[in-house]
Amino acid sequence: MKLFRAKKLRLVIGGFLCLSIISCAGTTGTTNQQVKTQQGALVGAGVGAILGQVIGGNTKGTLIGAGIGAALGGIAGNQIGAYMDSQEQALREVIVESNETTVVRNENILTATFQSNMFFDYDSDVIKAGGYSEIDRVAGVLRDYPQTRIRVEGHTDSKGSDVYNQALSERRAKAVADALIQRGVDPARLEVIGFGESQPISSDDATNRRVNIVIIPIQA
Repeated sequence: MKLFRAKKLRLVIGGFLCLSIISCAGTTGTTNQQVKTQQGALVGAGVGAILGQVIGGNTKGTLIGAGIGAALGGIAGNQIGAYMDSQEQALREVIVESNETTVVRNENILTATFQSNMFFDYDSDVIKAGGYSEIDRVAGVLRDYPQTRIRVEGHTDSKGSDVYNQALSERRAKAVADALIQRGVDPARLEVIGFGESQPISSDDATNRRVNIVIIPIQA
């Protein structure tokens, strides 16, 4: 059995090298970085799944292998800037008519900020009807750029107790994350966190009530 698995492992490695060459050859010239990273992730996940079977010989091993392989499709270090440039432009295009969502870039990390007065009623964690259209637009961009991790952050103003505001910020962040998942964003990419009233950015309470979508590139 061990000899059989060793033979399969050699075949998988050989197949991986061939697929890698094919993938690279098919994405030269004017093909954009998004297509290349998506192809890399698909090839990596497929080969990783086979490798997982060789290693574990069961479904669990397949899933672990697929996860490892997909990571091979991350963005090459020298391509991260271009990838995030493209994603930033796409985000700005979909929110161009919005007065309630802003996009800020810090090096290669993007932050889209949803102002709470558009998304939630006072003291509520239920997304308002107008907020869903904004989430629809942002979710489309997040789906198109899969080589990123997404941190959903909830923030409140200083009214009320620290404990209450912390819980409210967490519930609001979770509501936005759930809406993104319902619109096809992979939950494995998402992290949900609440900061309560601990990170004010203004003396204006309404400005401090916000949900941030922080987009972080996955480096190969």
